[in-house]
Amino acid sequence: MSSPQKLYEGKAKILYTTDEPSMLLAHFKDDATAFNAQKRGQIIGKGEINCAIATELFRLLEAEGITTHFIEQPAANQMLIRRTQILPLEVVVRNIAAGSLCQQTGLPMGTVLPRPLVEFYFKNDALGDPLLTRDRLLLLELATPEQLDELNQQALEINQILKVFFNQCSITLVDFKLEFGLTPSQELILADEISPDTCRLWNQTETDPQGRVMDKDRFRHDLGKVEDAYKQVLERIVALKQEPEKDN
Repeated sequence: MSSPQKLYEGKAKILYTTDEPSMLLAHFKDDATAFNAQKRGQIIGKGEINCAIATELFRLLEAEGITTHFIEQPAANQMLIRRTQILPLEVVVRNIAAGSLCQQTGLPMGTVLPRPLVEFYFKNDALGDPLLTRDRLLLLELATPEQLDELNQQALEINQILKVFFNQCSITLVDFKLEFGLTPSQELILADEISPDTCRLWNQTETDPQGRVMDKDRFRHDLGKVEDAYKQVLERIVALKQEPEKDN
C-alpha cells in the first residue's frame, strides 16, 4: 500500500489520498474557527465528536434515500469518503431566525419562519462568503439552473429528515449549512459534514437563551462549556439510534 498524501487542508478537516483513486480519507481536526477564520482556537475532542455525529447523520440520510459521500468510519476521527468535485457553494437552510438572518433583516432572534428558507453563499474567503441571488450564481457559473433546483430540493428534503430526528433528541434544528459535490458521472451528492460546527442546535430542555446553545455559537460568542455541548449532542444521537435495539 502506498502512503497517503495530503491533498487539501481546510479549517476543520484534512483530506488524504488513498490507494483507491475514487476515495479520500477525511481527518477531522480539533481546530475551531469563526467569523471567516478571524477567531481561531481548539475544541478538545471536536474532531472525534464531529466525525461520529456526521457518520450517524450520513447513515440516517442514506437510509432515507439521500446520497452522500460517506463510505465508512475507519477511525474515531477519520471518515472514508467518495471523491467529488465540491461546488463552491454553501447551501444554508433556516427554520428559525438567528445569526446573519437577524442582522440583515431585523427579524428578532428566535422567530419561527413560516417555511424553511434556503440560501446560497459563495464559498470564497477573500470575498467573505457572500450571500448570492440565483441570477448572480448563474452569472458566475457556479452551478447550472438544473443543479440549483436540485440543490434546493435536496436541502429541503434533508431539512425535513433532520428536523424530525433532532426533535426526537429534544434538540431544535435552527439552521444549518450543507455542501455538495459532483461525482465523475456528474451526480450531485451531499458532502462535507453535518455537525455542531455546521448547525445551530438548541436544547429543548433548557430555557435560558445562552444555556440552550449546543453548537459552535458557544465558541463564537465565548459562552463556555463548548466541549460539553458537543458531547451532549453526540450522546443524544447515539441514545436515540440505540433505542430500537433495546426494544428488540
